[in-house]
Amino acid sequence: MNNIRNQAYINSFGANVKKLRLARKYSRETLAAYAGIETMQVYRIETGKVNTTISTILHLAKALEVSPKKLLDFDFTLKD
Repeated sequence: MNNIRNQAYINSFGANVKKLRLARKYSRETLAAYAGIETMQVYRIETGKVNTTISTILHLAKALEVSPKKLLDFDFTLKD
């Protein structure tokens, strides 16, 4: 898998996190506080600037009161 496809997936994940955050009417600061991570980390995840860890996914899911699966449930198609 090349970096372009990886980046597209990371961007899609981040957009999903942002969508779920906004659905809960949380600011980035609020989500960060509930997840126990830095606000800048939430920004980096949402904008695809970082490929986050499974542990962080779990913390975000708990903070958003969704399953980790819900964070990974977004439309994405691998292109050859």
